[in-house]
Amino acid sequence: MAKASKIEIEGSSISVVKNQCEDYVSLTDIAKFKNTENTGQVISHWLSTRFAIDFLGTWEQINNPDFNLTEFSNIRFNAGSNGYVLSAKQRIKRTNTIGIISSAGRYGGTYAHKDIAFEFGSWLSYEFKYYLIREYQRLKDEEQAQFG
Repeated sequence: MAKASKIEIEGSSISVVKNQCEDYVSLTDIAKFKNTENTGQVISHWLSTRFAIDFLGTWEQINNPDFNLTEFSNIRFNAGSNGYVLSAKQRIKRTNTIGIISSAGRYGGTYAHKDIAFEFGSWLSYEFKYYLIREYQRLKDEEQAQFG
């Protein structure tokens, strides 16, 4: 991944990185708006909702020719079961997901393609999603002004 750009929402920084020429936004940074100490848990809970599973499945089917549809069907079947929680790493490994990337360590975290990050923002709140889109667009405008 390339060096991260930053967007600011309500005084907090959210990293945006390039991955395969696409923008990926830090879900870890976004999750801090819900719970500053257990961001992984916030992301896992969202990934386990029926809405997120369906959205991510659709996104992957459109954008990922190597998406494991059989394993996705198993995940979708289990969605909503008591105690069913799916981490980002589990999802990536089981379905060959490309829309989410996750790494451990000091500079690690969970990042998602901008389309997916905006949906995660909706889950937190529609107001948050609005600010996320607005600040992301401001970043893109600034980048365009530098190069054009």
